[in-house]
Amino acid sequence: MARDYYRILGVEENASQEDIRRAYRKLALKYHPDRNAGDPGAAEKFKEAAQAYEVLGDPEKRRLYETYGEAGLRGAGLRDFSSFDDIFSAFTDIFGGSLFEEFFGPERSGGGRSRGRSLRVGLEVDLEDVAGGTGKTVTLLRQERCEKCGGTGCAPGKQPITCSYCRGYGQVESRQGFFAMRTSCPQCRGSGMVIEDPCSECRGSGLVQRRSDVEIRVPPGVESGTRLRMRGEGEPGPGGERGDLYCDIVVRDHPIFGRRGADLLCELPIAYSLAALGGQAEVPALGGQTLEVNIPRGLQSGEVLRLSHHGLPYPNNRARGDLLVRVFVEVPTRLTLRQEELLREMAKIEGSNVSEKRKSFLKRIRDYVHNMADSPESEGED
Repeated sequence: MARDYYRILGVEENASQEDIRRAYRKLALKYHPDRNAGDPGAAEKFKEAAQAYEVLGDPEKRRLYETYGEAGLRGAGLRDFSSFDDIFSAFTDIFGGSLFEEFFGPERSGGGRSRGRSLRVGLEVDLEDVAGGTGKTVTLLRQERCEKCGGTGCAPGKQPITCSYCRGYGQVESRQGFFAMRTSCPQCRGSGMVIEDPCSECRGSGLVQRRSDVEIRVPPGVESGTRLRMRGEGEPGPGGERGDLYCDIVVRDHPIFGRRGADLLCELPIAYSLAALGGQAEVPALGGQTLEVNIPRGLQSGEVLRLSHHGLPYPNNRARGDLLVRVFVEVPTRLTLRQEELLREMAKIEGSNVSEKRKSFLKRIRDYVHNMADSPESEGED
């Protein structure tokens, strides 16, 4: 049975991408398993919302879905969402680690230790980079473990001691009648340990700010707005693993080519004689090469010629898009005497051999003028 992704997200079919994003965020927060422990119905709705956004949140996948239904999404690189790890990954890929932590608390590793803060960076790439994929180095200013104390936050030779307020639990409990509430310990801030002799380098935090170079692999076919996730390239947590780095891709405008998904677009000026007689013309290709395109006889200005498989690669797919060449006929602004003679001669020939299309146009003009002359308004003016 076909699924209605618009109905799942509760949006209209003409909803904007931002409306779709907001609708998914609302449902993901509402049905997140951390907020609905033991409710399989909520878990299933959380999964459905993630699947719907996977399609509608991507303009190209949305177009395929609207045109061909779910059958059009085969081979489009969809996640299978076979486990909640895939869904959580999709959620943080979309909203980032910081927002995830804002609503659901700090990320935890398998051993229950706090993960470090996730970071976000923007990266501009050229269209040539998109064609073959590339590696880019970004420089981050991020927190790193203090080398002097090894990240403990203590002065050399010292160690943290158990918090006397919470006795090492990291939480304190307060009661009001039958109700009990647990909060992070105000003295150790949930760590269960306190530092009596802080390190002079990091002042007890265990972290210092440094510049770090991170290599980012940009996959072929990537589009502006894509968010890449580099696991473990965020900041280290207190005694735990690092957060992630989220990289937002921006593809720079190209001076020659436009883009529509995996297809490249360009314009080709040709002479009137070539458009009329047909022949061969050279068109630019991405990367500096040229390609030959066949110009059919009688080609009209504005028509589009397609060169198959000379576009950009599809993400997660070996296939490539096409190069679409929009032809326009250039009218010369300066003529030699010989060119002017030939054009005047051709104009005489065209005048004595008017095409059927032009005959029809001229007849409509004569009929219009004749009817206007015979109208009552024109008689009254006389």
